[in-house]
Amino acid sequence: MTDLTFANDVAASRYTLHRGDDLVSVLDYRDNGKTVALTRAFTVPTFRGHGYAAEITERAVADIESRGDREVLPVCWYVADWFAAHPERAGVLAAR
Repeated sequence: MTDLTFANDVAASRYTLHRGDDLVSVLDYRDNGKTVALTRAFTVPTFRGHGYAAEITERAVADIESRGDREVLPVCWYVADWFAAHPERAGVLAAR
């Protein structure tokens, strides 16, 4: 996907995805220093159906993996489904 800007808004505990000037998707989280609970993926209704939720989830997981000091807890149903579809990324999941 081109023309997308991904950011981690630490103050709001949320990842954001913009297309140009438009906010298209957010992924809320809670970080306790060991685990990042991905709590809610949301795509603005007018932008749904274009894969933005998958894109923001992919980028957020990659960001967490790159830090190497956190595990992911997929609280949001969409994130849990994303991990089920991407078993190769299960190494970053927190043990239950």
